Amino acid sequence: MESIRIAEDLEKHFPDSILEIQVHRGQFSAIVAQEFILEMCQFLKEKHKMNHLNCLTGVDNLTRKGKHFERFEVIYQLYSIEHRVGLRLKAQVKDSDNPCIDSITSLWTGADWLEREAFDLLGISFNNHPNLKRVLTPDDWEGHPLQKTYKLKGNTEWSGFTDLKEKFKQLSQFDFQNTHVQEGTQAND
Repeated sequence: MESIRIAEDLEKHFPDSILEIQVHRGQFSAIVAQEFILEMCQFLKEKHKMNHLNCLTGVDNLTRKGKHFERFEVIYQLYSIEHRVGLRLKAQVKDSDNPCIDSITSLWTGADWLEREAFDLLGISFNNHPNLKRVLTPDDWEGHPLQKTYKLKGNTEWSGFTDLKEKFKQLSQFDFQNTHVQEGTQAND
């Protein structure tokens, strides 16, 4: 089955949740409302054998305008290995002050780290995620670095960076650069 047929079938089963179907360079995307994302993914996995989650990521579209579009979206790239066909879902996350959407870790365990990354970098929470915590930035990090409103430079430094600079000063007394083997000597001497 082709991607367009799968997108049309998805629209038939979730008529109020499919906001738009797009095609760009031969790739099909379904712009969807967030409310039934778990059910849509389950439908695609069971009926259309979309058994592989290629990618899951979040996007902050702060300045994008359009009747169907929200500031945050979570993008799911699904693929059927058996049928060799893929489909992209772009779930529009409504609340830009507290973006939250259902987790799909119950369908694909590989979504665990991908959802944690979207949470860490963009601040998108995932309902019913088994272990939603930061994965790339330290636990005490303030803010979400990939949000378009994230301050690039502030008046203070992250406390971990201050600790790291202090450790560097302590270790700089040691000469780690000149530990190579001298010419003419064996490493095993």
